[in-house]
Amino acid sequence: MNLTQRPPRSPRVRLGGYVMLPRMLDKCRAELAGTSGEYHYNCPLDQQFLRFTGIDPEALKLEVAKGPGDGELLAWIRANATRERESWVIAQWSAFREASVPSDSEGRAHINEMIAANGAAARDDLATRFDVLDLDDFVTFGGKA
Repeated sequence: MNLTQRPPRSPRVRLGGYVMLPRMLDKCRAELAGTSGEYHYNCPLDQQFLRFTGIDPEALKLEVAKGPGDGELLAWIRANATRERESWVIAQWSAFREASVPSDSEGRAHINEMIAANGAAARDDLATRFDVLDLDDFVTFGGKA
């Protein structure tokens, strides 16, 4: 996984029903390989997933370092989560996260800055954190807003 050449998966991509999980795994793998570029494992977005499941970020990183695939890591997460969740709860949490917008002026200002920095200030379809992360990934690797 080389995140200096391409972005991690979109935060919208799901694994086991969880949004953000595939992206977090991509960032963890890249960090372990020394190719994470501007991306960071265990960032505030990752921490939302880690808190929801009760997974220790360092324990997960040690497991990722062993080289398992996504399916094996999902099984490990399910076995090691301190907060076991039913599938409908995971689906609700994922839908909530996908639609999440900043609830404070500082968070909104940050989103607006990222939109402007990516040349998309005139667009009115960018509202959620996931919208802005997808835009930033796209523009960073050569796309046009």
